[in-house]
Amino acid sequence: MTSFNKRVLLITGGAGFIGSHVVRLFVNKYPEYKIINLDKLTYAGNLANLKDIEDKPNYRFVRMDICDFEGVLKLMQEEQVDGIIHLAAESHVDRSIKDPFTFAQTNVMGTLSLLQAAKTFWESQPTPYVISHETTVNVPCRFYHISTDEVYGALEMTHPEGIEPPFTTKASSGKHHLAYGEKFFTEDLKYQPHSPYSAAKASSDHFVRAFHDTFGMPTIVTNCSNNYGPYQFPEKLIPLFINNIRHRKPLPVYGKGENVRDWLYVEDHARAIDLIFHEGKVAETYNIGGFNEWKNIDIIKVIIQTVNKALGRVKLETSETGETIETYPDMDLITYVTDRAGHDLRYAIDSSKLQRELGWEPSLQFEEGIEKTVRWYLDNQPWMDNVTSGDYQKYYEDMYKGR
Repeated sequence: MTSFNKRVLLITGGAGFIGSHVVRLFVNKYPEYKIINLDKLTYAGNLANLKDIEDKPNYRFVRMDICDFEGVLKLMQEEQVDGIIHLAAESHVDRSIKDPFTFAQTNVMGTLSLLQAAKTFWESQPTPYVISHETTVNVPCRFYHISTDEVYGALEMTHPEGIEPPFTTKASSGKHHLAYGEKFFTEDLKYQPHSPYSAAKASSDHFVRAFHDTFGMPTIVTNCSNNYGPYQFPEKLIPLFINNIRHRKPLPVYGKGENVRDWLYVEDHARAIDLIFHEGKVAETYNIGGFNEWKNIDIIKVIIQTVNKALGRVKLETSETGETIETYPDMDLITYVTDRAGHDLRYAIDSSKLQRELGWEPSLQFEEGIEKTVRWYLDNQPWMDNVTSGDYQKYYEDMYKGR
């Protein structure tokens, strides 16, 4: 048995965007835990995201495919893993449209592989490792599966002009706090996935719940809204557009840019994962969101304004009334392109259950979060250059060869 006898946690996808923030939080916050980061290191996995904790005594990286059932089971047996936080997934909708097979393999079969490995190992252990049907907080083992709000399908935009929302959190924008419909994603909604990505995630969610209902596996599922922040792979909207604005490249906007998403700062998501893993109830589902809806075109304009200010590109002009106004020259980079196939119109999460039952809410207001995010990418251009050139994929060989 490991000397880190309080907990041995396996975090999958820990070299990815959200995963690296979760790994860092757990390694630093729980030095008595042993944190095992399991990642296949596909294009979106970047170990350079974790340079600051890679030599910590309670951290171990394992390069492995979650679909490798025998390998995962052997690792769990060797390390006596008693908790899994499962983030590993293919997550980009455009890629899922081009290659749905990969998404089904990783997101569905990979999750099933992890579930079966956990079941096999935990059932082989004496008490207190036995799997329980109890729905209380204090169970010795825990399988926590991170999912997406996209499994719920899409909400109608009944108020395209925006209305006063029924709730707020600290993430809600101070200047722009609107809802674009009366309905929100709640934990009891039926699933209606519209893309190969969301269909694969929906299937994995069903397998997780089935392992609880059939075998008593102590599982938890969370569904989160769009994340933003440092270390995000630049195929996603915010880091892609920050980099394009910096280099004055076109900003491709699907359709008219009217699609609505709810945005949450990634470190706030990591805090929620920490809280839910330790205090959430087995067999429960929790939605994690910011009550922070933005139309794509509006958030793009905010990014342009923020980047322009940071780079000193803002121009001061005098209006016809003699008022001094700021103008942002990079607005002309916006380029409207053919809309994505099956593009969901509106996502909006109701995370009041998590707020009510566990006391969680975001810590950053959106304006503060987006400013921190822009500044991080502008201050870390070498990281962006390594990612966009592909050099980051050499980091594993450079740092882990011979270890």
